[in-house]
This record gives sequence, structure tokens and C-alpha cells, in this order.
Amino acid sequence: MTLISGDDFDQLFTGFQITADHLEVRDRYSDPVEDEALRRYLAGEHDDLGWMKPWLDQVRALTAEGKRFRRVRVVTLPLTDYQRWGVLRIGHLNIAAGEDIRYLDRADASDLPDLDYWLFDVATDAAHGVELLFDTADEFTGGRLIDDAQLPDLAAGFERAFARAIPAQDFAEAHRLW
Repeated sequence: MTLISGDDFDQLFTGFQITADHLEVRDRYSDPVEDEALRRYLAGEHDDLGWMKPWLDQVRALTAEGKRFRRVRVVTLPLTDYQRWGVLRIGHLNIAAGEDIRYLDRADASDLPDLDYWLFDVATDAAHGVELLFDTADEFTGGRLIDDAQLPDLAAGFERAFARAIPAQDFAEAHRLW
């Protein structure tokens, strides 16, 4: 098992050629910066979301080059505070930057892989992926490179999820989150 983190992990997002697909299956993710932003959201306090700028700038630049980002968030209904914050406060910024984000009710996801992962350049000879690893406090600890033999099943799982998931705006309206 090859573990990656830090700059090696970050290079996954600058080194892909065509596609970056992300399946998220956790109800919560923890990071000191995001935890503070979530706390502010729940308290009704202002957050300028400047902490998101590096990611959003990167997505904008890469999509301007013709690269594609797709993300499916598998969510539990009713939404956790973290997921509601993602739909109502964060997701639209990612979408405006160029990500295609969709939401899928966990009840419709029983046949999907039960792990978070990114897949890159799936339809090419350069296909590769990384499983995201988390500790018991929901904090990201790094990634495990996915074996080539696993890529077809994970790619098919992502495609099933993407086909069933609905765009963020439609999801928010369907669940009366506005």
C-alpha cells in the first residue's frame, strides 16, 4: 500500500490531464479551518470564505484549460449540520469555480463503494486514483494509491453515483433547504 500526503497529494490535482472525479461518502469531515467556518455558519457569524480561495482558483484555472471536475456527495437525510453547510454555504462556490457537484441520498447508494476517493483521467492510459483516509475524529490523514485492478470497479461506481445524483440547486429545492 502506497500512502501519500502533503505535496505529493496536492500534485494529484495539478498533474491530471482531463478528468478528476470525487466520490464523498462521509457525513462529516473535520479540519481546523473548516470546523471554524462551520461553527461560524451555525452561529450566524460572518465568514469571508477566503480560506477557500486557493482551491477555487485552482479549479477555475484547470477548468479554463478544459479539465473537468465532478463530485458526488452521498448524504444522509436529514442532512447533518456539516452537509447542510456544504449545500447552502460552500457548494455554490465550488460550482461557480467549475466543479459539477451532485448529491445522492444514501438510501440510493447501497451498491456504491463505501469509501471516499478521487479518480483521475479514468478514460485514458494515465488513469489513477487515490482513496482518502480519515482518523476516528474525521480528519484527513492522507491517501492510499488505488491499485490499477480496482480502477474499473471504482470508476463504474462513480458513474452509477453520478447518474443517480442530482445537481446541488435541484437537491436544495427538492429538500426545501432554501
